[in-house]
Amino acid sequence: MELYYSFSILIVIATIFYYLNLRFLKLPATIGIMVIAMILSIGLVFIGNLVTKGPLQNFSVLIGSINFSQMLMSCMLNFLLFAGAIHINMSDLKEQKVPVMVFSTLSVVISTFVVGFTLYFLLNVLLPANLNLQISLIYCLLFGALISPTDPIAVLSILKQAKVSKSLETKVAGESLFNDGVAVVVFAVILNVAQGQAIDLSFSHISWLFIKEALGGFVVGVILGYIAAWAMKTGNDYKLSVLITLSVVMGGALVAHSMHISGPLTMVAAGLIIGESKRQRYENEENDQVNHVGAFWGLLDEVLNAILFLFIGFELLLIPNLHEYWLIGSICILVVLFSRYISIKIPTLVIPFKEKFSSGTIKILVWGGLRGGVSIALALSIPEGGMKPILIAATYFVVVFSIIVQGLTIGKLANRIKI
Repeated sequence: MELYYSFSILIVIATIFYYLNLRFLKLPATIGIMVIAMILSIGLVFIGNLVTKGPLQNFSVLIGSINFSQMLMSCMLNFLLFAGAIHINMSDLKEQKVPVMVFSTLSVVISTFVVGFTLYFLLNVLLPANLNLQISLIYCLLFGALISPTDPIAVLSILKQAKVSKSLETKVAGESLFNDGVAVVVFAVILNVAQGQAIDLSFSHISWLFIKEALGGFVVGVILGYIAAWAMKTGNDYKLSVLITLSVVMGGALVAHSMHISGPLTMVAAGLIIGESKRQRYENEENDQVNHVGAFWGLLDEVLNAILFLFIGFELLLIPNLHEYWLIGSICILVVLFSRYISIKIPTLVIPFKEKFSSGTIKILVWGGLRGGVSIALALSIPEGGMKPILIAATYFVVVFSIIVQGLTIGKLANRIKI
C-alpha cells in the first residue's frame, strides 16, 4: 500500500504542477514541471534548515524512500521507450541506420573515455589541490559511462517542440533510443573494476557482453514485436490491441530480465515493429485500432514523463549540501559538452557516411544530446561510498543544465542555423 500512496501523491503533485506550468510558465510540459519541482525543492531545503519536524521532513522522507533508480530502469523506462519507438517511422530510421548505429555505440565509448580522462586531468592536474576536487581515474571513467548516453525520454520529449529536419530528428531520436544497451554494459564493467571485483577485461569477453546485452535484447524485441503485430492483425479489435501492447511491455520486460539481456532495447525493437506494422496496414485510412492504440500510448507517455521530470526536480532534496558542488558541477557541464562534440566529430571524420555532416548539423547533434533520468538512475545505483555523493551531484548539475538550457534553446538554435 505504501507504494500506492507514494505514487498517488506524485500523480496529484504532477497534475498541480502541470496546471501551474500551463497557466503561468508556459514552458514545454516536462521542463515546466521539473522547474516548479526544483523551485519547491529549494524552498523546502531552505525552510527545512529552520524546521526539522513536521510535514516538510515527512515529504523529504517520502521522496527519499522511493527507489528512483529501480523505478525508472525496471519499470518506467520500458513504457517510455516503447511509447517513443512506436511512433518512429521505420523507413526514416532505415535511411539513417548507419549514423544511428555509430552514434549509439562508438560515440558512447568515445565519450566515456574523453569525459573520464579530461575530468581526471582537470581535477587532479590542472586545478589546485586545495580545492579538494580530486577524483580517482576509475571514478572519472565511471562518471563518463553514466553521463555519456543521451536520454531517450528527454530527447523525444524536447524534439516534439523543436523544429528540425526529419533526417536530423531521426538521427538524434534513433541514437537516444539505442544507446542505453551499450551504456549499461560500459557502466557495469567500470563499476565492477572500481569496486575491485575480478572481471575479465579481455576484448572477447567485453565484446560478448555487448553482443548478449544489446543484440540479444534487439532480437528478442523483434520476435515479440512480430508476434504482437500478428495478434493485433488477426484480432482486429482496439481494446485487444491495447492489451497486447501492454503485455509486450510488461511481459517483455520479464523475459529480458530472466535472460539477462537489455530490457530497453527489447522495448525499442518491439515498439518499432508494432508501429511499422500499424502504419503499413492503415497508412491511407482512418482506423479505430490505430487511433486508439496511438492515443493510449501518447497519453501514457505524457503522464509518465510528467512523473519522471517531477521526480528529477525533487531529486534535489536527496543531495545534501548541493551548494558545495557548484564548481565541480560547472566543470562537468563543460567537460560533457566538449566530450559530446569529440564523440560526434571523430566518427564524421573517419567513417564514410552517405551524407556529409555540415558544421551546423554537428552543432545540433551536440546541443541536442540531452541527458536525463537514465544518467541520474545510474548514478543512484552506485553502491554507497565516498565518491557517490560527488558523482550524484555532478550528474544532477549536468542533467538540469541539459534539460533546461539545452532543451529550451535547441529549437531556436535549429531555426538560426536553418537545419
